[in-house]
Amino acid sequence: MNLAKVSTNGQVTVPVEIRKKLNLKEGDKILFFEGREGEIVINNASATALINAQRAFQGAAEEFGVNSEEDVQQLVDEVRYAEKKRK
Repeated sequence: MNLAKVSTNGQVTVPVEIRKKLNLKEGDKILFFEGREGEIVINNASATALINAQRAFQGAAEEFGVNSEEDVQQLVDEVRYAEKKRK
């Protein structure tokens, strides 16, 4: 169990054990949300955003026919050259 004190400004120092478990570094943002049972849960917002992005892009490689690094580079080149033509 870890205990933290709320300052008059509403600030809290996250205990070192929790920072390690959440892989928090200076400047990271913390996400607070309510769980199913009404409990308040905290997460590393950066890690949560990355996980959500991975879920959103799941299956996109197959959809675009991307099977290798060369395919990725080809897509990047196509987008870059299309942007240059628009300017």
